[in-house]
Amino acid sequence: MTKYLAALALGWCSLAPVQAQTSVSRIAWISPERIYNESKLAKLAEEKLKEEFKSREKAMTDMAGRLKSASEKLEKDAPSLSEADRVKRQRDVFELDKEYQRRQREFREDVSQRTNEERQAISEKATKIIKQLASVEGFDIVLQDAVWASNRIDITDKVLAALDKDK
Repeated sequence: MTKYLAALALGWCSLAPVQAQTSVSRIAWISPERIYNESKLAKLAEEKLKEEFKSREKAMTDMAGRLKSASEKLEKDAPSLSEADRVKRQRDVFELDKEYQRRQREFREDVSQRTNEERQAISEKATKIIKQLASVEGFDIVLQDAVWASNRIDITDKVLAALDKDK
């Protein structure tokens, strides 16, 4: 009985590849980095972020200048200062540096978060376009992040054109 079941299972398994080979799969590939860097939406988002963070960036530059100036002044004046004054000024420079580092870290985190939010919005629009394109052109799968992909299956230019038209 077990030999019969094994032979039956082997027979069914041998038919499966024949069924799979009867239809041809269509594959496409996109470059997400090109979408995030070359689309008009990405360029508009970049300009928006620059404008949004311009004042904070200037404040960081000003604070860096104050820190550098205070540090140089301390270094120059240190030999002529009393021990108490030197320690107080060192502490002030240290506190200013600590505050600068904290603000710089917060600034980078905020820029990163907003950049990710803008990329997410672009990704959602691109995904919608990719799904429509896949449906219209009959793709079975659309890949991204491949080690290598032929130009024959690269649909990034089509997605960019649709994104820029849709913007």
